[in-house]
Formats: sequence, C-alpha cells, structure tokens
Amino acid sequence: MFKNAYCNSTYFFYNSEIMSDTELTTLEQHLLLAIIGLHPNAYGVSIQDHIKARTGREPSTGSIYASLDRLEEKGFVKSRQGEPTAERGGKRKLYFTITAPGHGALKESLQAIDALSHGLRQKGAAV
Repeated sequence: MFKNAYCNSTYFFYNSEIMSDTELTTLEQHLLLAIIGLHPNAYGVSIQDHIKARTGREPSTGSIYASLDRLEEKGFVKSRQGEPTAERGGKRKLYFTITAPGHGALKESLQAIDALSHGLRQKGAAV
C-alpha cells in the first residue's frame, strides 16, 4: 500500500532506512534553515540555540551532530574548522554551510509541505 511508510493501529511512520537520499527529516529541515540563518557562524551550539529560540524545542547535541554528519554525507552541508580559541581551551569550532544540493533538497522538502497544507484553511484545519 505505502512504499516508504507503514501504518499500525495508532501511528503512521516513515521508514528512514528506505527514504530517498533527497528526503529530509524535520530535524534536518530545521538544521538547514538554522545554518542559512546563522551563516557564516553556524556551529553546533549556535544551531541548537537558534532552533530552540524559534521552535521552542531543543534537539539533543547528539541528534544534531548525527544529523549534521548525515547531511554532510549526502553533500547537503560542508564543514570547516574555525581557529582555536582560548575560551574553548584551544579547541576549534566546527562551522557548517549549506551547499547547492542542500538548498535544492530543502526547497523541495518545504514545497512538499506547502503542497500538502494548501487548502487546509478552507477545510477548517487552520495550519
């Protein structure tokens, strides 16, 4: 019935193992939008703070870095190391920028959401 999804009696799930390489999770959408908004200063903590300030949700540090790794593997973001700083004990921040394929995947993903929500106000479901 559904190629990339399954349904039990209560929930509808997408199987992330069979999602296409261009499909994005909600967290990945949030990460890419935060990276764009913070450019050129998007690093782990600033991305986490940006998402929390705008959505009220605070993704865990582990989920952020795991998702950033996936996005980098897909070619949607690039990382670069910053300069070592004294306040970080000589450690470098890892900065992220979105790539052209990342922009394309994000645009496609947001257009899909827009298409799904189009017309819902007329049907009594305010989104």
